[in-house]
Amino acid sequence: MSHRKFEAPRHGNLGFLPKKRTKHHSGRIRSFPHDDDASAAPHLTAFRGYKAGMTHVVRNVDRPGALMHKREVVDAVTVLETPPMVVVGVVGYVATPRGLRSLTTVFAEHLSEEFKRRCYKNWYKSKRKAYTKYAKKYSEDGGKDIEHELERIAKFCNVVRVIAHTQVKKLNLRLKKAHIMEIQVNGGADAKAKVDFAKSLFEKEISVDSVFSSEENIDVIGVTKGRGYEGVTTRWGVTRLPRKTHRGLRKVACIGSWHPARVSSTVPRAGQNGYFHRTELNKRVYRIGKKGDRASCQTEADLTEKSITPMGGFVRYGEINEDWIMLKGATVGVKKRPLVLRKSLMKPSTRKHLQPIELKFIDTSSKLGHGRFQTAEEKAKFLGPLASKQK
Repeated sequence: MSHRKFEAPRHGNLGFLPKKRTKHHSGRIRSFPHDDDASAAPHLTAFRGYKAGMTHVVRNVDRPGALMHKREVVDAVTVLETPPMVVVGVVGYVATPRGLRSLTTVFAEHLSEEFKRRCYKNWYKSKRKAYTKYAKKYSEDGGKDIEHELERIAKFCNVVRVIAHTQVKKLNLRLKKAHIMEIQVNGGADAKAKVDFAKSLFEKEISVDSVFSSEENIDVIGVTKGRGYEGVTTRWGVTRLPRKTHRGLRKVACIGSWHPARVSSTVPRAGQNGYFHRTELNKRVYRIGKKGDRASCQTEADLTEKSITPMGGFVRYGEINEDWIMLKGATVGVKKRPLVLRKSLMKPSTRKHLQPIELKFIDTSSKLGHGRFQTAEEKAKFLGPLASKQK
């Protein structure tokens, strides 16, 4: 019987098996925060944004007793573009011993084209009749049918969620189909308060700052960057074999004993790496910017009037022309990927997550190379009159 020369913990986490490409390409909320505060006003618990890129900020640390207290630190941050979402429906769920069961769904009277496009495989060849008969319910009998369904939700349902979609036409992403999602309504004294709140939002835009606030901790749900078929060393992080190994060294030396005569599921193997569905908890919101604010990156220490878009635009994304949100650290996925932002499921209590955020500087230099200038005016002032601009 063979033995191993050195003891070592296993490589790779088995909690993420099976490592296969996800079916939920734009993120899926498996759990919403607990609705346990009836005294709070009804509010939404999630939003959707699109990853634009990363930059860095300089901030002061305010943690008495820490080594970095009252010093400056540089943090990497991710910027997500978050155009307003539109509420188009409400759905009620009844709690059963086997989980939630949807009771009924009520849609708004007027639905946008980008929402209807999502209902079709081929919009160009379709008759585009989606929800035309449903909309007549609002005019027949004074909308009694709609009111009856809303009353049923208020009477029988434990969980109320709104159906909302993004406005992809406001982004420069060559998309025409909206991303649709359910967002749970928390707060309110009872289900009727939730239903009234949801109905009041029908056909209206909801902005990201109405759901989240600056310095809040939120969860980010999305799909990681796909890396295709990869070997065990990259996929699982197993140790390379010695240089002289026959038939390659980026392998697992022994994939199991003779008996049982099959390979165990716990043995690292080559296969798909990336494009996995992942949830990251407690990302700190550093700043929320509004559309059209040309001084959204101004701070007390840096009075330069500049917006979040860096010189030359975000690489592989472009310019940000809508609302945006800045999160500490990296997020999953490639540029342009839709990400779901959810209110924190596990409230943090550490000082790191609760300290006040005081940004001193936000970098807007070019991300395509070694950016030297923060704004076009600064560049023009430094370089002086250029021959190419004098023509």
